[in-house]
Amino acid sequence: GDKAFAQFLTDEIKEEKKIQKHKSLPKVSGGWELEVHGTEAKLVRKIAGEKITVTFNINNSIPPSAEDDTQEGQKPDEQEPELTSTPNFVVEVIKDDTKQTLVLDCHYPEDEIGPEGEEESDIFTIREVSFQPTGESDWKDTNYTLNTDSLDWALYDHLMDFLADRGVDNTFADELIELSTALEHQEYIKFLEDLKSFVKCQ
Repeated sequence: GDKAFAQFLTDEIKEEKKIQKHKSLPKVSGGWELEVHGTEAKLVRKIAGEKITVTFNINNSIPPSAEDDTQEGQKPDEQEPELTSTPNFVVEVIKDDTKQTLVLDCHYPEDEIGPEGEEESDIFTIREVSFQPTGESDWKDTNYTLNTDSLDWALYDHLMDFLADRGVDNTFADELIELSTALEHQEYIKFLEDLKSFVKCQ
C-alpha cells in the first residue's frame, strides 16, 4: 500500500508543480518587506514615525466551499476550480513615540461579491480594533476590544481610510490574496514531498 501511496504522491507533486503559478513568492507593491516563518507571513513597512506590520497565517485560509464543488460528472480533464487563499490578517500600527500599538483584525468576507454595481465595496473588512502594549507578544484579554459590528459607519470609514493611508487598501488586499495563495501552494507541495519521504521511509 505504501508503494502505491508514494507513487500517487510523486504524480500529485508533478501535477501541482505544473500548475504552480509562482516559482518564487509574488511581491507586494508599496515597499513591504516580507518575512515568512512556516505558514505565518509578516509584511513590514516603515513610514515617517510609524511601523506597519501585517501578519497572516495560511493555515485554514482556503474557504471550504471550494472543495465540495467537484461534481461526480466532472470530466477528468476539466481544470479543478482554482483554490484561493483568503486569510484573516492582523494590521499593527506602531508609532515611534507611543507605547501602544493599534491592532486591527481584518478579514475577507465570505460573500465577496457585493450587490451589482457596487464598485466601492471593499474586499476586506475590519473585524476588531484594540490597543496592545508595544513589544509584548502576548496580547491582553483585559484590553478593550472594539468589535466593528455595532460601530458607527463614519468611524468605520475613518478606520478604513486610516489603513489605506498606510498602504493597506484594496490593491494591497488583492496582492495579499495572491501572495497567500502562492505561499499556501508552495507549502502544500512541500507537505506532499515530506509526506512522500515519510511514506517511503522504511
